[in-house]
Amino acid sequence: MRKIAIAITGASGSIYAKACLDRLAQLQKVHPGSLEVGVVMSKNARDVWEYELGNTAYNDYPFKIYAKDDFFAPFASGSAGYDTLMAVPCSMGTLGRMAAGLSDDLITRTADVMLKERRKLILALRETPYHLIHLRNMTALTEAGAIIAPCTPSFYSRPSNLEDLARTVSDRLLDLAGLASGGYKWGETT
Repeated sequence: MRKIAIAITGASGSIYAKACLDRLAQLQKVHPGSLEVGVVMSKNARDVWEYELGNTAYNDYPFKIYAKDDFFAPFASGSAGYDTLMAVPCSMGTLGRMAAGLSDDLITRTADVMLKERRKLILALRETPYHLIHLRNMTALTEAGAIIAPCTPSFYSRPSNLEDLARTVSDRLLDLAGLASGGYKWGETT
């Protein structure tokens, strides 16, 4: 069984988190018992989701949502066997706290667990432009084993709407996590 934690921070780009949760719910339905997903959202993430997407659909997924200060969440410990943390979207503030090694909430604690256990930490950054501190934080985390995967959609699949465009990012993130998301691959026909 794959165990994946999704951290949703207050960066703009809730549509990317939604696209990941949609795909994970779909995968869980197609392969029952093969995927466990836990979600942690910051307060800002909830506010941004509601503003950008106009709903509270984050409550409608079949995944448990943990409070940001819940250090009893299973993925707060390496012994629980979670193999991946995807922070999507990942704010630069969260990136900075991770790079500094702070474990002041469930999101940064889980990132610390992934790094110390040599498991996958995938950071879907949603910011532009970057300044030098952002770049240094990305370098520090990359050197520690994280994967920096900015929310940069692709267009070669000819997405027809915003949801399709967001899925080009979510499918790539899930591929990086080692899940066959079924998304478009270069060279395939659409």
